[in-house]
Amino acid sequence: MVTTTNTVYYLADGIYPQWATFVKTIPNPNGEKNKNFSRFQEACRKDVERAFGVLQARFIIVRGPARYWDLETLGEVMTACIILHNMIIEDERGSRVDYRYDNMGELVTPSHQEAATLTQFLQAQSDIRDKQVHCQRQVDL
Repeated sequence: MVTTTNTVYYLADGIYPQWATFVKTIPNPNGEKNKNFSRFQEACRKDVERAFGVLQARFIIVRGPARYWDLETLGEVMTACIILHNMIIEDERGSRVDYRYDNMGELVTPSHQEAATLTQFLQAQSDIRDKQVHCQRQVDL
């Protein structure tokens, strides 16, 4: 049975705990399906780590905790950092490429939604640390 989820997860290696938000590679994969999953998961994880490491080195906002941000704001911050990074790289190379960022989305507007209650916050933290969800997600992927 495959389950669907509406939460994000991170590709991780073996040093992270078995939380629902981490999908780790299979340590000793048996069978072609598990070997392919492990190979692709490791390749994607390494690509993401390299890219994210570059952004963390350049922009301090990316270094801080992000779990308190809503996904839309987090996406906009990351998009802005990527655009700025690309602009800096092009400027350092001395080329004058004309980028068009006209269709990047709406302006950021502050959220007026009510903040999560302490009970909701604690439940979310508990859900993140759910080992059964971690194992099921790994099987599903």
